[in-house]
Amino acid sequence: MQTWSLVSICVLLAIIARWGVSLNSYSGAGKPPMFGDYEAQRHWQEVTYNLPIQEWYFNTTNNDLNYWGLDYPPLTAYHSWICAYIAKTINPEWVELHKSRGYESTQHKLFMRMTVLVADLLIYIPAVVLYCLYLTDGSSKKKVSIMFCFLLYPGLILIDYGHFQYNGVSLGFALWGILALGLGWDVLGSMAFSLALNYKQMELYHALPFFCYLLGKCIKTGLIGRGLFLLVRIGVTVLATFALCWLPFLAEPSQAMQVVRRIFPVARGLFEVTYKTWFLTSVDGITLV
Repeated sequence: MQTWSLVSICVLLAIIARWGVSLNSYSGAGKPPMFGDYEAQRHWQEVTYNLPIQEWYFNTTNNDLNYWGLDYPPLTAYHSWICAYIAKTINPEWVELHKSRGYESTQHKLFMRMTVLVADLLIYIPAVVLYCLYLTDGSSKKKVSIMFCFLLYPGLILIDYGHFQYNGVSLGFALWGILALGLGWDVLGSMAFSLALNYKQMELYHALPFFCYLLGKCIKTGLIGRGLFLLVRIGVTVLATFALCWLPFLAEPSQAMQVVRRIFPVARGLFEVTYKTWFLTSVDGITLV
């Protein structure tokens, strides 16, 4: 009972800290013509709501890729689409095609901030709580202390709630993957990390530890017999997860290739991806052991 009381206090403090930061301004506020990453996320909602899925990643008269064109994997696009439907219900002006560009208001800011908090409450915070309780050693107080450091890490809070991002979603999926692997649920762990990769390509920086851990476990178990069976199950799970996430774009090869080009912009330089990755890799220090 005492442990869960401490956990509740820790989570409550994490929520208060996040919401306190979110009440302040965001990067790019009132600075046309691009308005910062806040506008990027809003614009993605505008695009995914108003345009057919086949046009989300293509440059068209209704989708200017030079103005915050969608350049994250499909799961981010689906998340934007869900948020857009909720936004449309509250105030259609928030996602009105073309006319909503650069839209700023107190009500809309609160809505956008709430979408980040809800995502954290659904994905990141539960993963942190369970990881600290089940996969960390020491007394209950030590586990709660580690949880406190996770949930109140200023880097992630400032990026997601100050600058404006959804890094908690991809990191949360990755942490769910680590939690599953730690509990021996290798297939579920593979699926969770595949979701992380399909939300943000920067999770590739965490892919090598996952790959080495799972391959090592298969080899240690024996590649003739149980190890081979585990390897096949993991491979099928990863392929199936990616196929489901990419399904709307697999009808035509040109669709899938355009998504890949947007995610990995080699033709236009990798500065943007590298810059954002610097934030991501500084956010979480989780390692697989």
